[in-house]
Amino acid sequence: QVQLVESGGGLVQPGGSLRLSCAASGTIFSINAIGWYRQAPGKQRELVATITAGGIRKYADSVKGRFAISRDNAKNTVNLQMNRLKPEDTAVYYCNARIRSTSGDYYGMEYWGKGTLVTVSS
Repeated sequence: QVQLVESGGGLVQPGGSLRLSCAASGTIFSINAIGWYRQAPGKQRELVATITAGGIRKYADSVKGRFAISRDNAKNTVNLQMNRLKPEDTAVYYCNARIRSTSGDYYGMEYWGKGTLVTVSS
């Protein structure tokens, strides 16, 4: 089994910074794309940022220039550095990854963490 565990959420003032981390554990052969989604109250879950195994990054337009995603393939972790936070960034942030458990598992399976709450408020 594979687990994704997020950490680093909390309350921050507008303009502040937070760093989210996600660690994958379990039977892992390799991790394809890994990243972050968020869901604000009353809204659909949306992509925030993802990064492929080769390091190609994708960001939502709303966070470009403010957020930075990085991964450590050796540690099976992904981080999201969030700067210049805005009240509209308030949401539950979920880690998402497509993980191959064996070499024969070509496509892998998609996994989600339980989420970590980020609140941006004065």
